[in-house]
Amino acid sequence: MNSKRHFGAVIEQEVLHYLEKKGLKLIQRNFSCKMGEIDIIMQERNSIVFVEVRYRKNNNFGSGAETITHRKQQRIIKTAHFFLLKNPKLATFPCRFDVVSVQPDLNNQYNEIHWIPNAFEAYS
Repeated sequence: MNSKRHFGAVIEQEVLHYLEKKGLKLIQRNFSCKMGEIDIIMQERNSIVFVEVRYRKNNNFGSGAETITHRKQQRIIKTAHFFLLKNPKLATFPCRFDVVSVQPDLNNQYNEIHWIPNAFEAYS
């Protein structure tokens, strides 16, 4: 595993732990298909939550959340639809798309985690 991929896995694990502490339950990590990848899929009460994790060293060129273009959103939505086709029992639950933006604090002591529930929507 290259160092960038390893670093991404470490950040995703940190986000997963953060969301679990908030009461969400893991369904699957790194679901991928030809349409794209979803970093983390979780359940919060009766909702399925598709989570995109973004890391930025700084916000000079925008936050991690701001880097998720409309095109990227569409890829995540299509991937989520495919996931639900593969998991029909979960397809009956309401779904949402969250973004978690991670960046180091000013002193590089720890990572700041910014969770944006329902960051974008899928339109039928």
